[in-house]
Amino acid sequence: MNADQIVGRAVPRRDGPAKVSGAARFTAEVPVAGLAHAKLVCSTIAAGEIVGIDLTRARSAPGVVAIMTHDNAPAMRIAPLLITLQGASFTRAPVMQDARIRWNGQPVAIVVAETPEQADHAASLVRISYAPTEARLLFDDLKIGAPQPDHVQGEAPAVTLGDAAAALRTAHTSVDRVYRTPWHTHCAIEPHATTVAWHDERSLTMWDATQAITHSQATLAEVFSLDPQNIRVVSQFVGGAFGNKMMWSHQILCAAAARLAQRPVRLVLSRSDVFRVTGGRTRTEQRVALGARADGTLTALVHEATTTTGVNDGFAEQCTFPARVLYGADAFGIDQRVVELHTPANSSMRAPGESVGSFALECALDELAEQLDLDPLELRTRLEPAVHPTNGKPFSGRHLVEAYRLGAERFGWAERSSTPRSRRDGRWWVGQGVATATYPYTRMPGGRASVTVSADGHATVRTAAHEMGMGTATVQAQYAADHLGLPLDRVHFEYGDSRHPAAVPAGGSAQTVSIIASVVAATRALIAELLRLTASDSPLAGAGTDDVSLRDGGVYLRDGGAGQSYPDILRRAGRGELTGEGAASPPTETAQHAMHSFGVQFCEVRVHDVTGEVRVSRWLGMFDTGRIINPRTAASQFRGAIVMGIGSALSEETVFDERTGRVLNASLAEYHVPVHADIPPIEVAWLGHPDPMAPLGGKGVGEVGMVGVAAAVANAVHNATGRRIRDLPITPDKVLGL
Repeated sequence: MNADQIVGRAVPRRDGPAKVSGAARFTAEVPVAGLAHAKLVCSTIAAGEIVGIDLTRARSAPGVVAIMTHDNAPAMRIAPLLITLQGASFTRAPVMQDARIRWNGQPVAIVVAETPEQADHAASLVRISYAPTEARLLFDDLKIGAPQPDHVQGEAPAVTLGDAAAALRTAHTSVDRVYRTPWHTHCAIEPHATTVAWHDERSLTMWDATQAITHSQATLAEVFSLDPQNIRVVSQFVGGAFGNKMMWSHQILCAAAARLAQRPVRLVLSRSDVFRVTGGRTRTEQRVALGARADGTLTALVHEATTTTGVNDGFAEQCTFPARVLYGADAFGIDQRVVELHTPANSSMRAPGESVGSFALECALDELAEQLDLDPLELRTRLEPAVHPTNGKPFSGRHLVEAYRLGAERFGWAERSSTPRSRRDGRWWVGQGVATATYPYTRMPGGRASVTVSADGHATVRTAAHEMGMGTATVQAQYAADHLGLPLDRVHFEYGDSRHPAAVPAGGSAQTVSIIASVVAATRALIAELLRLTASDSPLAGAGTDDVSLRDGGVYLRDGGAGQSYPDILRRAGRGELTGEGAASPPTETAQHAMHSFGVQFCEVRVHDVTGEVRVSRWLGMFDTGRIINPRTAASQFRGAIVMGIGSALSEETVFDERTGRVLNASLAEYHVPVHADIPPIEVAWLGHPDPMAPLGGKGVGEVGMVGVAAAVANAVHNATGRRIRDLPITPDKVLGL
């Protein structure tokens, strides 16, 4: 790395001091004059119709300003879906437009009062009568004959290459197992919150805990038939999101209630509201069948999965995707199906699809290795494909075998006992497991940015991007500083406001590279503007954008080195500042190449021989994710993802009552996320090979760190105890066989 280069340095987070000191204002803390507060009333049945609403007591409660139901709600259009990149919703369900109930927890009324406490009290007095109908809630009954979705995140739900069934029957060795994962709920430290103020009948401002500012603006415009330019969405700080803080019914209802009340209104979801009003990760049932030769190479790879959606949403969790990309085989039989249930619409949750799909695939690989008496890491090495196994594209960069080798050396994999239930430390069985990680590279279209240079030698980059804890403001300032040839302390990055140029959502590990591509375009536009300002006697006179480079705080000819500083150009032209704005180039890099982040997860566990308690005692993640812009923020991203994966492996499960569709454990007292005592020191490392096809050589790091984690834990538990657990989470009763 160049000594002057800022990209690649472990720069502290710019937003860190504000967050730890309490100076950072989140959505529920934004001061707004004349603010009223709202509380949702949610359905207690999963399917049917409202036949009566008694608001008598609620209306007479202290402080009540307004109550909205489907009887007096304004006309609102269906919210456009996130997958279309025209909106930010996961569901096509109408919002309070009719008496129909689609899931248990659907908002049926919203109460607005002077204080949060008054709104809570009045909401408790609302009485709703229902005419229930039979709800679709039994996954096990409905999975038989479940249909294929139209697509799985834009790809075909089935991939068939060769005759996998025949190859499986004639294989030297085979594994054919079923794996299950439960529903999961996002449990960000900040519950969803939104505040809306209408300025007149055609314009409003929404402060929201969203990870899709531009697309939330477009959603509100469509729902309320407004011009997007008359809608401002502000999301300065978001206290965690993991894919869930897009557009749900509560933001739309808050906006409608604010219009009805003719006052600014704030709605903060309770923790139980988060579980019931918004959607989480779907449950899955996955069959993985592997046929192998004696040397371990695969003759057949079958991955068949059934997931769920709500009755009005079309998001099919792409759990079969790892099987399409990770390993070579002679024949593939991949199929994904979907059951529609009267449950909340499922949504993206960190590493959607890949995280739960890798659990099935990587556990099956471990079972095959055991049958072949092969080291699990050696088996994976033998299955490394030369090109993408199912579409034939060359990989832009894939260094997985190197990650296997270096990770194994660092973890001490060679010391692992291949015999299950053979290592013991007092009352604890000790075991080690491994799993591969992958997540696709994504650069979403449509992102824009502006770059402003000023006569005092500073620069400001603006885009409607998001900071949810991943370090966006820091890494983008680093890149911009290098790109503009300025010291880091002279570069400012402004984000979190729809008044800035439109940005892509923060999701799919796509935001960083997408913003970089936008800044490149904006800088090119800025250079053109700077060159237009140069005087006839300037060494830059007559130069084109391709003839110059930005360095040392100015514009310089590539060949001769002569040039001018930004302040010199602006002062001579009598300008205080100059701005260039541009849109990122289309993401054509994936047209001819397969682009993915990769990694390998090494895990050590201890399992108590009496209680069945599982403790993760050691972890190493070794990743191949292209160029790392900021090692400090990247390491935090990897560790956070691994912690989330350990939670899904050992404790997390959203439990639905299959009689009523009610979430039974809608609180952090009963939905168990990992705490500090559950997590060992986590070591993360990366190869750092730049991807030649990606902007700046970088690929996503936010999601790949969760992939393979649950499988590595399950494989380590088997190595420790000899017990295979194919149904998450791995709880003591399953370990003990109860």
